[in-house]
Amino acid sequence: MDLGLRGKVALVAASSKGLGRAVATELAREGAALTLCARGEKVLQATAAAIRTEIGAPVLAVAADVTRPAEIRRLVAAAMGQFGRIDILVTNAGGPPFGTFLDHDEQAWQKALDLNLLSVVHLCREVVPHMKAQKGGRIINITSFAVKQPAHGLILSSMAKAAVIGLAREMANELAPFNILVNNVLPGVFLTDRYLELSRARAERLGMTLEAFMTKRVEEIPLGRGGRTEEFAPLVAFLASEKATYITGATIQIDGGLIRTLL
Repeated sequence: MDLGLRGKVALVAASSKGLGRAVATELAREGAALTLCARGEKVLQATAAAIRTEIGAPVLAVAADVTRPAEIRRLVAAAMGQFGRIDILVTNAGGPPFGTFLDHDEQAWQKALDLNLLSVVHLCREVVPHMKAQKGGRIINITSFAVKQPAHGLILSSMAKAAVIGLAREMANELAPFNILVNNVLPGVFLTDRYLELSRARAERLGMTLEAFMTKRVEEIPLGRGGRTEEFAPLVAFLASEKATYITGATIQIDGGLIRTLL
């Protein structure tokens, strides 16, 4: 299926590894030019070089911390300077630390908001005016299964990422007249560095080995395994595409059946 992404320009946040890298790679395969960002310059540049070599896509890599509005402004300005437009924005960021309600001080709560909610706000504030001028665009937020099914120790993530769902629903309504579609994707258990980090923390609290905890965790998933990043990325590419012109305000889970709620 041709998704109609050839010639489009995508900005993918936190895209040096994990789900962000998989999404960027998939968009490049479909013909999009890329602006990548992450805090770590070395890994980011290696990812950009790998995508250029493997796929031949135009790639701009900008080291930036999405918790800093000034760096977001610099990132978006660089993307516009290089490509002249941004058709697709994929918001993404690492997660806050593991812990329960009383484990976290005031600073931790604020950092979680900066990382997983306000980063989305600031990215959209910079990109949406360009999309309005272009008379169209796609915004896809990568959040978490925990916004529908809270998980022990993920209270900071659940708090901030659930707010993104409300933000996106309102933005979808406001931006629909400009042909800007806004959707959310909820990953379940994917075998990323973030998942390993959280698994180690939970295993330690439970007095289990990492291997035993991970085995127990996948038993909770109807498909009986964690997802691969390459299984996640095509959904985002579809939502970014010309085949998804009537989907906005949606929150779509991709989790092997982990979320047990009806809605």
